[in-house]
Amino acid sequence: MQIRVLGPLEIEAHGRPFTPTAAKLRQLLALLALHGGEVVSSRALIEELWGTTPPETPQQTLQTYILHLRRRIGDALGVNKTDVAKGVLVTQHTGYSLRIAPEDVDAVGYERLAKRGRQAMDLGEYEAAAEILHGALGMWRGPALVDVHTGQPLAAHVNRLEESRLGALEDRIDAELWLGRHRIVLSELAELTAQYPMNERLCAQFMIAQYRSGRGWRALEIFWKLRSTMVEELGLEPSISIQRLQRAILNSDENLQHAHTSGELLSVVAS
Repeated sequence: MQIRVLGPLEIEAHGRPFTPTAAKLRQLLALLALHGGEVVSSRALIEELWGTTPPETPQQTLQTYILHLRRRIGDALGVNKTDVAKGVLVTQHTGYSLRIAPEDVDAVGYERLAKRGRQAMDLGEYEAAAEILHGALGMWRGPALVDVHTGQPLAAHVNRLEESRLGALEDRIDAELWLGRHRIVLSELAELTAQYPMNERLCAQFMIAQYRSGRGWRALEIFWKLRSTMVEELGLEPSISIQRLQRAILNSDENLQHAHTSGELLSVVAS
């Protein structure tokens, strides 16, 4: 079984799609898949499906959904025997477990690649890091579970994956900057800073890329736009480190042209 959650929910068995259309079954299957091989308690599943307003008999209703899901799994696997589907979606003492291999879920493959990319960054292997992280990010087809209604347990997984995605993206851009590819990432950073206008790391990367491309004036514009947004939205000034980056640009600090990542550069210009 192949389950894809990095974008719209997609499920295949033996190469045949069988993604449920019913909203509750999609929620249920997505949460079980993200805990592949682990027991998810009935309490957590009930919270996911109904939050603080469960039906009068939540355990019985959950069991009904599990029965429907087993039938769908059996049909997808091309078998009619209930015990086969029960061997995939297993009843445990406290809840249920979806018996799948970790590599059956795309999020697991992504997280393994992202971890390898971070390790390459830590070792200073920027070419490898850029390539690995590019591959990890290429597994995404849109926001995680974009077409699935999420309760609190599933939303926590989605938020974690989206934060990981953003971190991997920032790391990949740092690797690109170290490799001197500042012009290549300019358009990407323009889109990202528009999407995340108060993300200081992305703004710092955009400032560095613009400065190295001979557009110091544009780098300063990015800083002032960040400051204006933060003051207006949060009543806060940008961090000291990015203020020092702005001053370094004003002073044409020679460190700005060296092959540092954004985090290293912020430390250098702050010293």
